Amino acid sequence: MTITRLNMTVAAAALLLTTACAGTGGPNDNQNAASGALIGAGLGAIAGVAAGDDDQERRRNALIGGALGAAAGAGVGNVLDRQEQELRNALGNNVGIVNNGNNLIVTLPQDILFATNSTAVSASAQGDLNTLARSIQAYPNSTVNVIGHTDDVGAAAFNQDLSQRRAQAVSNVLINAGVSPARIRSIGRGEDQPIATNLTPAGRQQNRRVEIVITPN
Repeated sequence: MTITRLNMTVAAAALLLTTACAGTGGPNDNQNAASGALIGAGLGAIAGVAAGDDDQERRRNALIGGALGAAAGAGVGNVLDRQEQELRNALGNNVGIVNNGNNLIVTLPQDILFATNSTAVSASAQGDLNTLARSIQAYPNSTVNVIGHTDDVGAAAFNQDLSQRRAQAVSNVLINAGVSPARIRSIGRGEDQPIATNLTPAGRQQNRRVEIVITPN
């Protein structure tokens, strides 16, 4: 095997394996790291085999790719698990956190973030957002999507605009707390992505939310 061929094998495996981490996750249980390592090893081995010209070379490449994949997948999973646990310890019960193995989704109900029809972040929510900003700064190798959602009460165009302005307001708090603007994107989804029925007050309350999605680079 030439040096060039080996380098191509390693690069191909590493490229696949940066997205290899998957799992359900949970507080401090390292499930994402374990799942990421297993899936990463499998994808790395596949990449290595694909780069080989004969059986001996393919076996050698599979070992190289599998080792790279396990390390990459476990590394991403460990980072997510650690950041998730720290956020759970620091944030109140009103904040939802989901670790799906690829990113963290931090959900804040709009009812605690904003007054009705307002885009001014409430004083009571500032503390949680400042805590979140410190966590984002402590884990600099990630990007952040701030996504606003509404219920379906009122005109769809109004809800779309309101969700965008609320997402931007939350982003501004994170930026003012020290997060680089280059890492943050503000998105308004309006009423298009409900997580509960809009036919009941409880369901509409769940749909009015802002999600901060933290994705490792």
